[in-house]
Amino acid sequence: MKKPATTHGFTVPMTAVKRPSLPSVLMSETYIMDIRIKRIYEEAAKDDGYRILVDRVWPRGMAKEHANVDEWDKDIAPSTELRKWFGHETKKFPEFRKRYTHELLDVAEELGRIRDLARKQRITLVYGAKDEQHNQAVVLREVLLGKT
Repeated sequence: MKKPATTHGFTVPMTAVKRPSLPSVLMSETYIMDIRIKRIYEEAAKDDGYRILVDRVWPRGMAKEHANVDEWDKDIAPSTELRKWFGHETKKFPEFRKRYTHELLDVAEELGRIRDLARKQRITLVYGAKDEQHNQAVVLREVLLGKT
């Protein structure tokens, strides 16, 4: 028998600890992940950790040499069609969230890769939108953390 685990102060056999064998495409297993979001126009900080630009189009007015991103992940960004439809109109955000979450089903492997990174170090999802509450980085963070 496997070594017992401690759960909420109680010792239970490992066979009783429920762990999904294959996590849902959009849901994360229970791990501590530090995933933050930040506008690319804000100054990069040492505590940002690994910075991933999650825009499909390079942000206006930002020189690549000044962006301080570790990678530019266009594949995880909303499709061009969805981005244009949304147009950063706040009233469309609930539907945008739904459609973008659905698009993320097609990049499950990439979601897994980013989760793996986030289990090892802090990740900051960097974006160019002006609205800090209604953008793809907000949705992507929720999906990565399993909050959708």
